Amino acid sequence: MNVLVIGSGGREHALCWALARSPRLERLFCAPGNGGIAGVAECRDLDPLDFAAVESFCREADIGLVVVGPEAPLVAGIVDHLRGAGIRAFGPERAAAALEGSKGFMKDLCARHGIPTAAYGRFREAAAAKAFAAELGAPVVVKTDGLAAGKGVTVAATLAEADAAIDAMLGGRFGAAGEEVVVEEFMVGEEASFFAIVGDDAVLPLATAQDHKAVGDGDTGPNTGGMGAYSPAPVMTDALVEQVMAEIVRPTVAGMQAEGMPYRGILYAGLMITATGPRLVEYNIRFGDPECQVLLPRLKSDLLDVLIAACDGRLGQVALDWSDEAALVVVLAAEGYPGDYRKGTRIGRLDRAAALDGVLVFHAGTARRGDALVATGGRVLGITATGPTVGAARDRAYAAVDRVDWPEGFCRRDIGWRAIERETAS
Repeated sequence: MNVLVIGSGGREHALCWALARSPRLERLFCAPGNGGIAGVAECRDLDPLDFAAVESFCREADIGLVVVGPEAPLVAGIVDHLRGAGIRAFGPERAAAALEGSKGFMKDLCARHGIPTAAYGRFREAAAAKAFAAELGAPVVVKTDGLAAGKGVTVAATLAEADAAIDAMLGGRFGAAGEEVVVEEFMVGEEASFFAIVGDDAVLPLATAQDHKAVGDGDTGPNTGGMGAYSPAPVMTDALVEQVMAEIVRPTVAGMQAEGMPYRGILYAGLMITATGPRLVEYNIRFGDPECQVLLPRLKSDLLDVLIAACDGRLGQVALDWSDEAALVVVLAAEGYPGDYRKGTRIGRLDRAAALDGVLVFHAGTARRGDALVATGGRVLGITATGPTVGAARDRAYAAVDRVDWPEGFCRRDIGWRAIERETAS
């Protein structure tokens, strides 16, 4: 079978790496791809939002499955278009993609179906939003309703910060994404990333994971798209996994079905594990990045078989097989990220990093310019390692990081600290 992966980041590199291992695969394409993906897939310069061009390529290349990585084309309806054209595609259709495309939609769905989440309000007027924030009290969370490339969330320590965030969002800083804001209660607890694969006939939980969103060591500084992740997440016990499935994931899938918006694809629940139990922070409609880079190296099952089964209504016949080893990824980012950063800097000696046992190098923001590999994004590389424990995986990952020659890059040096503290204590 020929397969097309849509996207250009570390998540898509991990997807391509995993799909390339399938004996069912004939040719693998990625659009548009990046400098590292080109090593495992044939990259094509297609705009993921040009649905007609994607459809045309699928027909020319005899594509049997399209796997959509990022959220923007899903929210825009690429799966509807492809399925309407008779092309198998993995991911939610446009109506169901509103779970990520509109935070207000997601919160209202939770309210209708009794899914535990933070108290909230939706606003288009700054005065009303500020009044509700004052009612909740600081700290308080302010979010753009729509997609803002991971930058539309402010955790305000004071009401003054909340007011400034509300003014910025409703004032046009994020364009159409900020025409409405969601103001939420601040939840206290430990965050975790929970993934399930959803088909018409089954909902299967994936292995657990936890990421690090803050840019600095000790979870300090502004939030990013993710500076690292690890799997499994010790906070997610078997009992907690079943509680999340019973109280959050299954009611969401059932609610979407009942409301005429059946969900198919990856459902990513960002959780807060509070003193009173798990609560939903937000939904994403695709694999997390960088969580994908630690989940797929632990998946022993054939990913292509699993995705086809989900598309074809046979997911209930699938049993997922996971490695007992842990995996950890350290993100190398361009100096200055998540603010302004330089592009075009050269990266060297990646072969020396990848040569270490148990190490994989996933590219997120790179390009080939002649013989040189250059950085083109904020988050640029994901150095993933496996090991018998999170601590062992951590040691391998940082040993590989230290072999990379990229003076203009940086990383956090404490990825996995929560899990390693638990391992040490036990």
